[in-house]
Amino acid sequence: MKTAASTPREILETVFGYHAFRGEQEAIIEQVLAGGDALVLMPTGGGKSLCYQVPALLRPGVGVVVSPLIALMHDQVEGLAQLGVRAAFLNSSLDAVTEARTERAALEGSLDLVYLAPERVNTPRGRDFLGALSRGPGIALFAIDEAHCVSSWGHDFRPDYLELARLKTDWPGVPRIALTATATPVTREEIVTRLGLGGRTFVSGFDRPNIVYRVVEKEDPRRQLRAFLEAHTGAAGIVYCLSRKKADETAAWLADQGFTALPYHAGLDAATRRRNQDRFLREDGVVMTATIAFGMGIDKPDVRFVAHLDLPKSLEGYYQETGRAGRDGEPAEAWMAYGLGDVVQLRAFIDRGESPPERQRVEMRKLDDMLAYCETADCRRAVLLSYFGETRTGACGACDVCLAPPERWDGTVAAQKALSAVLRTGERFGAGHVVDVLLGKASEKVARFGHDRLPTFGVGTDLDEREWRRVLRQLVVLGLLEPDPDGHGGLRTTAAARAVLRGERIVELRRASAIALAPRSRRKAQARAKEAFGAAPPTSEETALFDALKAWRKAAAAAQGVPAYVVFHDRTLAEIARLRPRSIGALQQVTGVGESKLARYGEELLAVVAAQ
Repeated sequence: MKTAASTPREILETVFGYHAFRGEQEAIIEQVLAGGDALVLMPTGGGKSLCYQVPALLRPGVGVVVSPLIALMHDQVEGLAQLGVRAAFLNSSLDAVTEARTERAALEGSLDLVYLAPERVNTPRGRDFLGALSRGPGIALFAIDEAHCVSSWGHDFRPDYLELARLKTDWPGVPRIALTATATPVTREEIVTRLGLGGRTFVSGFDRPNIVYRVVEKEDPRRQLRAFLEAHTGAAGIVYCLSRKKADETAAWLADQGFTALPYHAGLDAATRRRNQDRFLREDGVVMTATIAFGMGIDKPDVRFVAHLDLPKSLEGYYQETGRAGRDGEPAEAWMAYGLGDVVQLRAFIDRGESPPERQRVEMRKLDDMLAYCETADCRRAVLLSYFGETRTGACGACDVCLAPPERWDGTVAAQKALSAVLRTGERFGAGHVVDVLLGKASEKVARFGHDRLPTFGVGTDLDEREWRRVLRQLVVLGLLEPDPDGHGGLRTTAAARAVLRGERIVELRRASAIALAPRSRRKAQARAKEAFGAAPPTSEETALFDALKAWRKAAAAAQGVPAYVVFHDRTLAEIARLRPRSIGALQQVTGVGESKLARYGEELLAVVAAQ
């Protein structure tokens, strides 16, 4: 589609149906149009794709997009086809005939954008294809999506990304734009260095104001998860688990509880993964229980929640995974249940791993940052943004800490009791046994080891079992206790604990929040999101029309075999329901209705409006 449009704004309106750029989108596009490189950091749902799609339609040649996942390519190409943009992908899902046809179309100049995996770019065939493309219609730009994958110390390192630096030496005149939603200041520097990017870095901020963040202590995780999901009945969401087995078991258990739940992980065969993913994308109210193998590049805008049943390994991973909720800007929730067992398990993974010592130190530091986030008594949003180099002051009003501030208390004496119990029991027992000793429980195990005769036996009756587990967990976070490196769950003191035992250091601890995140809090988050996007509560007539438009969209999507959001996002349908356009001209003013979709769906949409 190399259109007659000659400016980014004309492309934005005629192709994509938007009437104004957001944030720094226009500046980024102008940078690439002028032939310059760019590193773009923009939150999920912030409009990164437009930053390379618009200049690819304006610059001569074919835009080449390096993308790490087949699902991401598939979604992008389906969405672009709806807009009338000529796009295709080359990956392992294609048969030889389709692959050859796609390559031929690109070399003939019949495509505007072609998506390739980094592994393909680095093969002789891939490089031959790019060479022929540059000699034929030309290469408009290189877009490197999920650019944080080039960071060898990041949370999602992919070795094939390192080879992408050759794009600069092999095609020095082609602008490159690297994009990611997840990069600390250190990772940004590494992206620029490893890819040899010149040009400018654009940071659009990491805040997702429509997401409520919540962390709860693990007690009965399944019961807690069910209670959370019941507050989101009928909504699509993702539940992340640390292992494949747990993802399978959680999906089966949720199905028994009446939820539409499906597993997704690398242990499933490709056909099952694809079938489950398609159901998640195309059906309403599907809950996907998954390992981190699921989610990158999933473009589904109406995911209403992301839950973690286990502690993520890093704040980068957590931020990226929670960012899959609420891409449409509507209210969403990020919920996590975490306990001391998660800490023990993840530290054991790191200690027993085959990574070099330097890498292990980085992984341990990332885990410590994750733990500090979980145990913070400060605004979670502020802690999260600070990790990515942003400063936020004041309560956000949309995290559990701000909605129900926890109490801080002088836990020095409690810490001394706990540390002493760990020492006197030989620094080889887990939290459960240490708590039994502190509470004076004469269990069989306590009696067998003679721990009922220790001075610390029964000295902790001022706190209950849950409170002592909370104390032990925070002592791990504070670096006063650590799990044993063999992964048997035992706790041992650190050198820093000596100052506490000698009374030379005060230990401040955090009590559990007294108030759970209630529906009232969700209403507050919804009000905050609506204020941010200027949406007023719909009338009953608008709701009826919106429902009718969704029913029409579902049928239109099914007829084409695409997800409903590829036809139109909810926000576009909501705007149609509010404005009730009666003509093609009026419909064209609605956000998200470009020329291609207007020609394809305009009369049908007007018929739905007229029927209500």
